[in-house]
Amino acid sequence: MNTIYLASQSPRRREILTAAGLRFNILPPDEGVEDNRVDDESPDQYACRMAVQKACNVAGKIEYGCVIACDTVVCCEGEMLGKPVDKNDARRMLKLLRGKTHQVISGLCILIKQTNKPDQQNITSEQTELVMQKISDSEIETYLDGNSWKGKAGAFGYQDNNSWVKILEGNESNVVGLPIERLILMLQQTTY
Repeated sequence: MNTIYLASQSPRRREILTAAGLRFNILPPDEGVEDNRVDDESPDQYACRMAVQKACNVAGKIEYGCVIACDTVVCCEGEMLGKPVDKNDARRMLKLLRGKTHQVISGLCILIKQTNKPDQQNITSEQTELVMQKISDSEIETYLDGNSWKGKAGAFGYQDNNSWVKILEGNESNVVGLPIERLILMLQQTTY
């Protein structure tokens, strides 16, 4: 098997791959690879497009190998929530999510780069449905003060063991940032 490259700096994605027993190298995409959602683009289309852009960027840095890239967004009442830009944005997101059902959607791309052959891409998305309890403003402020919201879609991390977020349907690893069961199936179906 060719070398696997994880196109991410996310410690959670590293932990998930390591726990699955995969050996890999970390090669993050360049800053600025991600862009805004385009008109009429669904959240899953956007997440998949971002995963492809990350994978292609990293593939441009290697001679051959398997690149794994993922992008995760949170959707609530028709609004797509990425990573908050600052504490105020995180506060807005948490207030929108509290007391409501929402979805975590990950776009996943495996890109196989081979010498003297065209690149192969396998792209899919995974969705998990969650509910956030009606947490108080003071609970939100306590969470924000801990800075756990930084770098997390929707301004929260399921892996932070917050009792106020529950999965209703779907995969826990998807909420953490990498749908590992789906990834393993994709790797098993990929030939190179």
